[in-house]
Amino acid sequence: MRIGTWNLDGRWDARRLAFLERLACDVLLLTEVPHAVAIPGMNGHATTADMADQRSWAAIWSRQPLAPLTDPHPASAMAEIGGLRFCASVLPWGSSGRAAPWTDGDLGERLGAVATEIVAAGPEVWGGDWNQELTGPTYTGSRDGRAQLTTALDRLGLVAPTADAPHREPGCCSIDHVAVPNGWSTRLERHVALSGTRRLSDHDAYVVEALHQL
Repeated sequence: MRIGTWNLDGRWDARRLAFLERLACDVLLLTEVPHAVAIPGMNGHATTADMADQRSWAAIWSRQPLAPLTDPHPASAMAEIGGLRFCASVLPWGSSGRAAPWTDGDLGERLGAVATEIVAAGPEVWGGDWNQELTGPTYTGSRDGRAQLTTALDRLGLVAPTADAPHREPGCCSIDHVAVPNGWSTRLERHVALSGTRRLSDHDAYVVEALHQL
């Protein structure tokens, strides 16, 4: 099973569709998703809440039928696919502020509040733009945010193969992640989203190939 995550940066056109199709994923955990997104041969489910006009916070796309589940948080989408619960999330970032859908407190506290809701929903695969490095230097997230996420993953029995993946900026680790059950055998791929020499997003895409069938 191939599980991918990519931040679409709120844009959609034929080049972005072609890039996603080249990833050949069975499940996509997408973030900053325009309502216009349509992927032939795949079924989609997006967050009820929008982060901007005509743009969902997150969405899940699957080659198999999916059963939409209640959003565990306004910035997270959840669906059941092949008996597994998948969740795609945008998590708070340093300048995200304390207005809805986030809570009061510093970045670590805001992230911890979201993580608590995700853990309560019990996803078995969780990914998206977490705005948090899980290893290496902390540039985007915070030390407390990393601790909050590490605790949440432990409680869910998940591990993120993306933890050591490089960010597009040299010396940084990824802030986009895919976490799967601890014990799954996985292989990680990083894909730079380019059209010629132009980036299609300010995020790279990451694909976790797992020895698990839906």
